Amino acid sequence: MDLIHNLAEWILSFSDSPWALLILSLSSFTESIFNPIPPDALLIAISLLKTEYSIWFAMLVTVSSVSGALIGHFIGRKFGRPILYVTFKGNRLISDNLIAKADQLFNKYGVWAVLISAFTPIPYKLIAIGSGVLDFDRRSFLIASLIGRSCRFMLIGLLIFFYGERINRFINDYLEALTWTIAGSLLILVISLIVYRLFIFKKR
Repeated sequence: MDLIHNLAEWILSFSDSPWALLILSLSSFTESIFNPIPPDALLIAISLLKTEYSIWFAMLVTVSSVSGALIGHFIGRKFGRPILYVTFKGNRLISDNLIAKADQLFNKYGVWAVLISAFTPIPYKLIAIGSGVLDFDRRSFLIASLIGRSCRFMLIGLLIFFYGERINRFINDYLEALTWTIAGSLLILVISLIVYRLFIFKKR
């Protein structure tokens, strides 16, 4: 934990340096693959220094984050997928039937999983790589990622653009709870729609 904390502090130290935007881009790009430090804190710090550009900074983070996620998706499909077919002493660890069911389930509801993980503090990298492993459609993954990531980072950018330093404490104290609330509401809506469709289907 100390290592992660020190890494986070080191990344934040670049907020007022000439390398700030480069570090912000690299941080958000790698966070979608392996980096454990979310780019939000650095985005907030840089945006507060130049509030008039906060929306552009949010767009930069969105693009670099989704770009990294596409690499994660590729890694999952290229190197993670074969792991599902590993054998041990001549026996498959995961059956074809189980793999097919997992693929079917994720292709059906994967969009919502990507949307929620892209918007909330759920580790986005796990869903990105997992989407590749489960052979989730790349275009659907890209669209869901763009929507989820842009909503998350543009929310920060817009709040800072309109309210500046005054909104800093709210972002630090309540932004995570707000994202969970919105994501929870979205999840409840999705479940309700699924239950409704099942009810209509059975009724017919």
